[in-house]
Amino acid sequence: MNNELARWREAFMARVASPWYVETLFDRLPDIVFSVKDKQGRYVSMSEAAVVRCGLKRKQDAIGKTAFELFPRPMAERYVRQDERLFNTGKPIVDNLDLTVYRDGSAGWCLTTKEPLYDNQGRVVGLACISKDLIEPSRAGLIDTGFADTVDYMLENYDQPLRMEDLARRAGLSQAQFERRMKKIFHLSAGQYLIKARIDHAARLLASTALPIADIAQHAGFSDQSALSRQFRQVTGFAPRQYRQLMRPEGME
Repeated sequence: MNNELARWREAFMARVASPWYVETLFDRLPDIVFSVKDKQGRYVSMSEAAVVRCGLKRKQDAIGKTAFELFPRPMAERYVRQDERLFNTGKPIVDNLDLTVYRDGSAGWCLTTKEPLYDNQGRVVGLACISKDLIEPSRAGLIDTGFADTVDYMLENYDQPLRMEDLARRAGLSQAQFERRMKKIFHLSAGQYLIKARIDHAARLLASTALPIADIAQHAGFSDQSALSRQFRQVTGFAPRQYRQLMRPEGME
């Protein structure tokens, strides 16, 4: 994006009177929960589906409260651990499996993504969260705590060498069972899911930092720059340097 387009986009967004249109959009999606929290874990915004999920009568009843005031303690503790990881690292949490409790008291699983929110000085001040219900995989018994914890482990350690047989063992499954569940839920094999996590992280660093590409390869879990370049081009169609030039306006430090 060039400087002129970047300025046009920023000027347009500055003209929007209120950011709450985002909340209104998600109000129309009953199987997706949207929320915004500050760095102290207090809810700033919440979609209607989230209000229903918490058993509240109106959104105002959630504002200023924390997860411990709205969810069962084990769920709240898990959410807070995720949030603290995001605040400490500045890294988004993508496609995380979380247990949720529905209005009728039944339990199911959702796929959660959390993005950090920054102030004008580039400091993380909160997060935005989207969770999508996974009704069919939950009913089919494909997701349990062991499987979800293993996906957590992959997302937290994608920069380390990970063996599929070790991950399957961690989940209490055979390697074939583990692969089938990954494909059913994420539409990716376990190996593809791991590559996606690494490529996502590399793309964020290319777009937001001036780190040398060799250092980015190391941070993202690739053996060297050439391994990153090969996988990055295969997944995105761009060489890492081309992607950086596309995503960073000219002259951006």
